[in-house]
Amino acid sequence: MEQKCPEPKWEAKVSTKLAKASADQIWPLCKDFFNLHKWFPGLTVCHRIHGSNGEPGCIRYCAGLSLPTEGGEQAVSWAKERVIAIDHDEKSITYEIVEGNIGFNSSFPEAETGCVMEWSFAVDPVEGWKFEDLVKSYEEWLQGMAQKMEEDVVGKIIAEKEQM
Repeated sequence: MEQKCPEPKWEAKVSTKLAKASADQIWPLCKDFFNLHKWFPGLTVCHRIHGSNGEPGCIRYCAGLSLPTEGGEQAVSWAKERVIAIDHDEKSITYEIVEGNIGFNSSFPEAETGCVMEWSFAVDPVEGWKFEDLVKSYEEWLQGMAQKMEEDVVGKIIAEKEQM
């Protein structure tokens, strides 16, 4: 019986520059693991399943992105994700998808350094997807998330100045 060799993981890193917010201003938004829906484009649900927010072992449920299926239809995507590690000094979160219908099985390190947000990932290839399309999607999602976070930070700064 012939054994099929597993395909190598798809690995990449995408990043985006934030011009109006510092790492110290953005990090509290990134480490708020149970509230990703506030920042991630198209994500409508994100809530706690287990554990303390942002602590290793905590699990969240996310849903709402509409990803194409193998047949080309759109389906609501969902995932349960668990924090593996968090480093407040490096401003880095590593988490993994433990269950879901999006086809990815592996960890998604998420890091923010300086005024650049970086999102690295390593996933098993998904039938019906092209690696280049996945990278492009992550670039767009990260840019959208960064823009929302930056607008929130800048809005709070303006509001504080107006109260003075």
